[in-house]
Amino acid sequence: MKGIVLLVLSWTLFSLCNAQTSLPEIRVKTTNGKEIKLSDFAKSGKPLVISFWATWCNPCLEELEAIADCYESWKKKCDFEFLAISIDDSRSSGKVKSVASGKRWPFKVLIDENQEIMKAMNVSEVPFCFIINKKGVAVYRHSGYIPGDEITLLKEIKKVSNE
Repeated sequence: MKGIVLLVLSWTLFSLCNAQTSLPEIRVKTTNGKEIKLSDFAKSGKPLVISFWATWCNPCLEELEAIADCYESWKKKCDFEFLAISIDDSRSSGKVKSVASGKRWPFKVLIDENQEIMKAMNVSEVPFCFIINKKGVAVYRHSGYIPGDEITLLKEIKKVSNE
């Protein structure tokens, strides 16, 4: 009996630890209004970095600006995809395109108006960053932003790129 209880407990812990580690099959909008499946980005065979942000979140904007400043040099060091997914709702999502184009961000910007992806990936606040490996599994998570976090992010991207 103890063996069964231990087995059930182990399986439960394993399931909880691995919950939401892959990309959900949810559609997301581009800044031009086109709908695409988020999971399609995992099929590129490249590591995928996802940063959840909002137009009203100053730390989010600081993080994305810091990443944008380094982005081209990062791309020379390792091959990866980067998605900035806005969680702005329908009232403020109209600002996403103008913010992204005004800042000339070199990466893809997507909009999750209903926060479906955010909820599916157990994100409770922004900014929040994930690195998804080539197999589609989340191997790195980071909440919040302070200057210098982008250096740690690059180190983690390099690790995943070399897997």
